[in-house]
Order: sequence, then C-alpha cells, then structure tokens
Amino acid sequence: MLPRVAIAIGDPAGVGPEIALKAALDERVTRICRPVLFGDPKAIAAHAHASGITAQVETVALDHFRETPLEIGRVRAQHGRAAVDAARAAIAAAMAGEVAAVVAAPQTELAIKAAGIEFDGYPSFVARCTGVPADDAFLMICFDAIRIAHATLHVSLRRAIELVTPARVERVLRAVDGTLRRIGIPAPRIAVGGLNPHAGEQGQFGDEERRVIEPALQMARNAGIDVEGPFPADSLFTPQRRSRYDGIVAMYHDQGLIPVKMLAFDSAVNVTLGLPVIRTSVDHGTAFDIVGTNQADPGSMKEAIRLACHFVRCAAARSAVPQLSER
Repeated sequence: MLPRVAIAIGDPAGVGPEIALKAALDERVTRICRPVLFGDPKAIAAHAHASGITAQVETVALDHFRETPLEIGRVRAQHGRAAVDAARAAIAAAMAGEVAAVVAAPQTELAIKAAGIEFDGYPSFVARCTGVPADDAFLMICFDAIRIAHATLHVSLRRAIELVTPARVERVLRAVDGTLRRIGIPAPRIAVGGLNPHAGEQGQFGDEERRVIEPALQMARNAGIDVEGPFPADSLFTPQRRSRYDGIVAMYHDQGLIPVKMLAFDSAVNVTLGLPVIRTSVDHGTAFDIVGTNQADPGSMKEAIRLACHFVRCAAARSAVPQLSER
C-alpha cells in the first residue's frame, strides 16, 4: 500500500493551498503516496476555484473560516492561526502513525505573530510538537545532490555568533551524519564552513574557528564522523567542493541560504533533522503577489513530497532488515 503523506496547506491566504492541490493531483505524486491535505476546506475550495481545479483531494478538515472571512493575499492573525493549526494537526497525525510523513506549505511569520503564537521557525516549532529539545532540531536544505544544514537559523547575526558553540556544532554534525546514513549513504563526507572571513585565517580575523568549530569537528571525528573544515564561506559552495561532499554545514542562515536561492530557487526542499517524524517543506514563501491567479509553481512541493517518500522507503527498508539476536 502507498504511504499516506500529510500536506499542511500553510497560510491559507498564500499560494500554499494552490501548490498543495496541484501537487496532490499530479500522477507523479499519486504513484508514490496517498496525499492528504490538512487545512480549512473553505480555503482549499477557494484556491481550487481560482485555479480551475474540480477534482477532489482527500482532506482532514480544520475549520477556521465559518464566521471569519478568508482574505486572500492579506496578513491576518486568523490566517497565521490556521497555518499553525494545520501543521500541528499533521504532526500529531504522524506521531500517531496515521500518516507516514508531513510536508508543509509556506506560512507567513507575521500572521503567526499577529495570532500571538510562539514561532521562531519550523525546526523549533516541530521540535516542541514532538517533545524534542529545540536545540536538537536543525534545518537541512536539499536540491540535486546537494544538502546544506544550518547550525543556527532564524536569529540575528549577533545571536547566531553567540549560539555557535562546540556542543551545538557537534550536535548538527551528528544529526547530518545520522540523516545521510538513514537515506542510504553508508559513509557520509561532510564539509563545514567557518564563521569569519577566510575562516579566520589562523586567528587574524577572529578566533571562533580555532576556539569553537575545530574542537567540535574533532569531537565528531572521535565519534566516527568523516568531517573536514572549517572552510572559508566564500569557497564553501564552489562546484569542486560541492562534488566532494555528501553534506555541508553552514554556521548561520544567509551563509547557507544565499547559495540555495542562487542555485535552486524553485526546487529546493527543507528537511527538519533530529525529529521522531519525517518532515519536509517547500523552500519558498507565500507569494502574495500571485496568489489566486493560478500561477504558483508546485515544483518545490512535489520535490518535498518525493523526498519525504524517499525517507519513508528508507525507514521501511531499515525496519525490514532482520536484527541479529544477542547471545
């Protein structure tokens, strides 16, 4: 039987419902899973009408707009609440074993803030929903054969520097190594970026590389992880370096996201590491400027579903391997 995959529709006023519908009806998706949309049925119907979609998609209905109108393309507290509720319900379904994975459409953080909901990015949000310490959940972005994880994410640059500690860098390295092994890479090679220009150039431009990152790399090597660096960020993503490694760890948001946006703006996929559930998402925003015009490209959503299904298959293969009994 095909695995059921939950698709949280994201901000109902953005393109999330549209790309969720388009992806869920694509035969390349329905060949590998049973997509189930989690969200408000009125929002889903509104986007289906705007896109000329008449086919039905299996849905877990979460009512938010019985009395409050949906305002397409607007930032509203009710929209933020609906996005978070859809994500939370999908995660709960995964924790209960009702779905095999969760795929998330884009949310609007301003709308979530307007709703008074604590939210500092999906990794920490999903961690709280699943009972995992927020510091153990990390974001990895995938496209083609490139996988970029982040030691820090949605914080100021000043705060990111404070958060880069030996323990945190070692945790993200363990998370990346474990995830790569689970998706069928038996001996992952990981590259790590520095924090300062020229990776500090032996302390001339900062000492975080020698004082913080290098000790973390040594701890990871002692644990059997094949890791190299820290490399200067300005050469971390050259084609020659990318081709040598199975994963790359960036120290802060823009260090990893700028090359992603340059190389794979419409096709990259987010994966949250360190969770008891499989969770992927698109790597783009709500695109209020084109919402309701049937112009949203579901490419990233389809890639997110494909990657989630790949994780599901790998997990199933691992569980099918007989375990040797202890004597």
